[in-house]
Amino acid sequence: MATTTNTGHQVKDKAKDAANTAIDKASDFAHKAGDKASDFASKATDKASDFASKAADKASDFAHKAGQQADSATSSVGSGMKSLADSVREHSPNSGMLGSASERVAEGLEAGGKYLEDKGLSGIGDDLAGLIKRNPIPAVLIGIGIGYLIACSTNRS
Repeated sequence: MATTTNTGHQVKDKAKDAANTAIDKASDFAHKAGDKASDFASKATDKASDFASKAADKASDFAHKAGQQADSATSSVGSGMKSLADSVREHSPNSGMLGSASERVAEGLEAGGKYLEDKGLSGIGDDLAGLIKRNPIPAVLIGIGIGYLIACSTNRS
């Protein structure tokens, strides 16, 4: 009987040891899996952040180039307006009512062309923002009027 009891205790002890070993291995596996998942998540976050940063840089470069092209185009239009002013002066009479009117048109074209060359598109935006800040109520009324006209024109179709 003593042998059976010893054998029963030994089996119990071996079962406990096996269970503890299994628990330890499962715990180690879970920790390793957690570490790998954490590493993977960290690497994925780094890659996503890097991708987003590169995308933002490319968008910024694109916007900068587009802004430069827009300013160049605006300057080109200004130069064309000044050239048109010279052409109006050359081909219009020097005296009389028609000569006076054509000189005013040429002066307006020249001033507008100089403004576009000097200020560019960003300068126009800044001047427009300043005008709206100085005259907010008329700006709102103009905006409402433009909105109404757009609504009427799109509503008819």
